[in-house]
Amino acid sequence: MSDAADARLAQATLTPPLTPPSKWSKLGKDKEETPADINIPDNYVAWTLKNQKALPPISWDNWWKELNYISVMVLTITPAISIWGLCTQKLRWETFLFSVFYYYVTGLGITAGYHRLWAHRSYNASKPLQYFLAMAGAGAVEGSIKWWSRGHRAHHRYTDTDLDPYNAHRGLWWSHIGWMLVKPRRKPGVADISDLSKNDVVRWQHRWYIQLILICGFLIPTVVCGLGWGDWMGGYVFAGAGRLCFVHHSTFCVNSLAHWLGEAPFDDKHTPRDHLVTALVTIGEGYHNFHHQFPMDYRNAIKWYQYDPTKWFIWVCQQLGLASHLKVFPDNEVRKGQLTMQLKRLREQQEGLRFAPDSNDLPVISWESYQEQSLKRPLIVIAGFIHDVSDFIDQHPGGPHLITKYIGRDATTAFFGGVYDHSNAAHNLLSMKRVGVLHGGTQHGLDDKAIPPAQRLRVARYSELSSPNNSAWSDCEGLLG
Repeated sequence: MSDAADARLAQATLTPPLTPPSKWSKLGKDKEETPADINIPDNYVAWTLKNQKALPPISWDNWWKELNYISVMVLTITPAISIWGLCTQKLRWETFLFSVFYYYVTGLGITAGYHRLWAHRSYNASKPLQYFLAMAGAGAVEGSIKWWSRGHRAHHRYTDTDLDPYNAHRGLWWSHIGWMLVKPRRKPGVADISDLSKNDVVRWQHRWYIQLILICGFLIPTVVCGLGWGDWMGGYVFAGAGRLCFVHHSTFCVNSLAHWLGEAPFDDKHTPRDHLVTALVTIGEGYHNFHHQFPMDYRNAIKWYQYDPTKWFIWVCQQLGLASHLKVFPDNEVRKGQLTMQLKRLREQQEGLRFAPDSNDLPVISWESYQEQSLKRPLIVIAGFIHDVSDFIDQHPGGPHLITKYIGRDATTAFFGGVYDHSNAAHNLLSMKRVGVLHGGTQHGLDDKAIPPAQRLRVARYSELSSPNNSAWSDCEGLLG
């Protein structure tokens, strides 16, 4: 094959399939209004990861070229100001209380605004509420709504891959803050924000973002503390810079701690986890496994006792007429997710246990042979199964005489309540002592009782229950709904 042919073959292999022009292109829609992912190929993720060249790894020779200096400045200057303030300024209780209050205000701007309203569209907000959340979010100094939501939608779409801007598989430090300090090694995966580009409040905030972070991030806390109780410097240092440090790392914990600490009660395919500690430090964003399964649900915590102030805030806004159309995923589907993981855990436990041998794996013994063999070792018949009780005679709670009297006999009636109605544990233990099946099977009416309690309910994979060749499939072939 010639070099030219090789090149053509490589180009045909690596280039994703073309798609026809979208209806937006035909209608001459504004570029910002066209969904960014309308023309991506079906194999976009695999193709992009294979063919999009990543930046070289950061080393001692190039680290200074790879820093994101704006983020580095914001994330180092604010803690530096806070430390300086702690060393030189007295923290007044009024300033402290206002700092905590303003922490929740600006934090809700991120959690209720940036995250649940704009990134996930989990509810509708009135214009006054949108402007409040846009300004509060600007006061958190974490980027504009448009920038923040674009990255977050990519995070959900490409979770735990290299197209995820804060990929948790790269480590706790990277997902917490590292991804902001350096230039991304790879461009985040495509995510559509055309809906945000048409939102007047989002466009307004994006246009005036620099002015808004100065006003909402520093001017408001400084002026409130200054005019309120004369603590101008304390307002700037503690309610401004110090509060920002806490808001920043509170949000960052959603990307790091929420993918590292806790359990996965809904799905363990990816790293998101549920944990109370994460919820406490993120204003309710700690039930992250639920959130990644049901991202458009306005709740992170579904139980009344779980800590989720953001959910409570949105609900109160609904009661006041400021919010509407709160999205809630069907409870039936939520419980299915929980059940799936519970069954998976039970399956893991089940596979670690030993159960009674199957009747098909045991020899079939005649009554005469059974009686003959019971002269050499203690054998007892119960429910059609022959049991070797040699290691249990002296351990029997009722005394060895109750066992020895039935050696070579059928003790079914006595075992099933005639003498004592034995517990589930006794039935399970007895089943482990099976060594054979009595010819003729079990007595009529004892089929179910012969099954040990531990085996009456089993967790089985779908492939173990049915196959495309069985009657259940063939009978239903061609039927839908």
